[in-house]
Amino acid sequence: MVVERKNLKKAKRIVVKVGTSTIIYKNGKMNFSQINRLAREISDLQNQGREMILVTSGAVAVGVDRLGLKEKPDTIPGKQAAAAVGQGVLMHTYEKFFAEYGQIVAQVLLTKTESLDRHRYTNSRNTFMELLKQRVIPIVNENDVVALDELKIGDNDNMSALVAGIIDADLVIILSDVDGLYTANPQTDPEAKLMPEVYEITPDIEACAGGAGSKHGTGGMATKLQAAKAATSSGINLVIASGTEKDAIPNILNGEEIGTLFVSRENRLQFRKRWLAFGARIKGNIVIDAGCVRALHKAGGCSILPAGITEVNGNFETGSTVSVKDDAGHELARGLVHYSSDELEKIKGCKSSDIEKLLGHKNYNEVIHRDDLVIL
Repeated sequence: MVVERKNLKKAKRIVVKVGTSTIIYKNGKMNFSQINRLAREISDLQNQGREMILVTSGAVAVGVDRLGLKEKPDTIPGKQAAAAVGQGVLMHTYEKFFAEYGQIVAQVLLTKTESLDRHRYTNSRNTFMELLKQRVIPIVNENDVVALDELKIGDNDNMSALVAGIIDADLVIILSDVDGLYTANPQTDPEAKLMPEVYEITPDIEACAGGAGSKHGTGGMATKLQAAKAATSSGINLVIASGTEKDAIPNILNGEEIGTLFVSRENRLQFRKRWLAFGARIKGNIVIDAGCVRALHKAGGCSILPAGITEVNGNFETGSTVSVKDDAGHELARGLVHYSSDELEKIKGCKSSDIEKLLGHKNYNEVIHRDDLVIL
């Protein structure tokens, strides 16, 4: 436990995600004291030679306040209008505070489009790497103004893990209105205990997650666990901690036991596999039997054959990215399929030697080859 915490001292490239509730008061006004402290801590770490990236929420909330609205709009155009106003105000505020500490910042607005297309994913990486090379602190937010689908809960939690994967970060720190993952909801259960470290995100761990927190934020513990799964599967440590704790970021990097540390897997995923797992759009899912689950968990994993598939969900074509689940619905892996959903319905549960007889052709023996599979 102590060793894992001490390893955080070596982190050089760090993504810090700050939630809306950390930088916005309950009355909807900006918390300048918190923003100033955040800028000071990040700037000081940048001066130490580390590479700092900030993923921030709050644009919609800031826009709601600036527009004089009583509450967050419940329509997509309303949210987008608030974001359009709020992004400029929020960025100006960050720029002003970071400039006080001698730092140059850059606004980076990402959409799902940048993550779905591999070429855009690569281009985003090149942009980030050039900014870091120039000692600029990127400030990242989802481009809510042009988002085509509804602003989903916790997008910026998952955004922080996506950014960390794009730039091959060493650590993600999610600052929130909760100080870590508890065994139960601490607001309703006095016996709930903070988990200092999590080595594997099991279904039991996922069951500890609750719903969204404050009325101004959109994230809950469930989305933070999704981000933790994405980060740790990419070989990146992730810490969830309270955004109101003084010197939380430097203290975490000093190895102090703050919040919950999700310990990364030792191996770093190759760049293509990171995109495959956490950038590509999931088109559907396949359910595998217990024998296939056991084989998947063995060292080195395995390819997925039609014989191990019990269920096919969704409508997808050959080459799509699908989620691999067990019969309880727990996501185990993601990968590229060699057969469409219609074809899989015909060959699921069958031997590979029967594929050609059932389909009239055989592309591969495997439904998903191990080289195109990422274990989560």
